[in-house]
Amino acid sequence: MNGRRRVLRAVAAIACACVTAAAAQDPASSLAQAAARDWLALTDAGNGGASWDAAGKLFQGAIKRERWTEALGSVRNPIGALARRSLLSTKFTSSFPGAPDGEYAIVVYRSSFANKADARETVTVAREADGQWRVVGYFIK
Repeated sequence: MNGRRRVLRAVAAIACACVTAAAAQDPASSLAQAAARDWLALTDAGNGGASWDAAGKLFQGAIKRERWTEALGSVRNPIGALARRSLLSTKFTSSFPGAPDGEYAIVVYRSSFANKADARETVTVAREADGQWRVVGYFIK
């Protein structure tokens, strides 16, 4: 069994290295994913106010800070702490329902939480006028 575990760990390490290398080759993907990842760290910490502050203008215009903090708590508290999260995909689009045309990336993660073993998190980021990618949408299923 120890030999099998070592092989599985080696395969996992190689897969992670390949994913990291592929992401490093695409600067736009790397920047969009970093914005999503940094923002998710705030939500993982239960810091709704800071996650609202870090979000993009579309997000902030769609929901007030206090309401976002309440909504985040009502969704995330029952599923518990993050156990793990892995990137599934990043797709770029120039249009997004209910939003003006622009540069958007839809970043999808497979996640596991203390009370929800299998979840999908979809984080939509937009490149704003200052060139920075910021979160404009979040959905967890």
